[in-house]
Amino acid sequence: MEKIAFLGLGNMGGPMAANLVKAGFTVTAFDPAEPALQQARQNGCETVASAHDAVGGADAVISMLPSGAIVKELYLGARGILQALDTDTLVIDCSTIAASDARQLIAAAGERGIRAIDAPVSGGTAAAAGASLSFMCGGEAPAVEAARPVLAAMGANIFHAGPAGCGQVAKICNNMLLAIHMIGTAEALQLGVDNGLDPGVLSDIMKASSGDNWSLDKYNPYPGVMEGVPASRDYSGGFSVALMLKDLGLAMDTAAGSATSTPLGALAKNLYQLHGGDEVNRRLDFSSIQNLFRRPAGD
Repeated sequence: MEKIAFLGLGNMGGPMAANLVKAGFTVTAFDPAEPALQQARQNGCETVASAHDAVGGADAVISMLPSGAIVKELYLGARGILQALDTDTLVIDCSTIAASDARQLIAAAGERGIRAIDAPVSGGTAAAAGASLSFMCGGEAPAVEAARPVLAAMGANIFHAGPAGCGQVAKICNNMLLAIHMIGTAEALQLGVDNGLDPGVLSDIMKASSGDNWSLDKYNPYPGVMEGVPASRDYSGGFSVALMLKDLGLAMDTAAGSATSTPLGALAKNLYQLHGGDEVNRRLDFSSIQNLFRRPAGD
């Protein structure tokens, strides 16, 4: 498996495609945004004018797209690429979408004799750039094993969560928890700052104590505490509030379908909805939830 078609070159997809090139794969990439294509070319990808142009002759197709509707249109629409793929092509969808959408795609691929898996990721933009993502895969075991060498070029952990759609279920469980502990971290940091503590010192204390969590260790939400994270650059880049709201919506829909009680997940969604009430905030990284707790200057 040498030739990869990569579709979707955003904050996550762009670095992932670049790491495939570094690992020796030939990557043909497409994204509707020209700046993303320019960056992909600089990273060693061949870029083309359409998704159909990208998938011709590909051994594997990887997609990293923002919604289930876009994924279904890409593969299953009137001009969907699924009908253009050879039967020995492997489809790896790394988008975060509803498990039902993933199952629909994988079933449609199977009807054409094409192997497909859902393989959403965790780790954020830093892990995407550092090839240390975690992949949560759903699908038949042989297809997941076939994808493993490709995924290993982009990640450090590859999990087979179960049959089709199970990768998506694992992802929304993870991201619901991520939202909850990011909010809790931001709230605790603000409580300390409002009572005279330095946020960096408090972060160090909590990291060495029972309050330690991923947000403190890898993605501190308080400005000036940690270098290289969105909080250090006015919350630009990273994983947007809009995307977190999408994932929390998927989690709540899934919980409703299984009659699962998720009160903290529902509260997290409500707080992100409050924070993302305007378009500016929706484009910020999700760690900007810290701003929901910070007092206005001079208050």
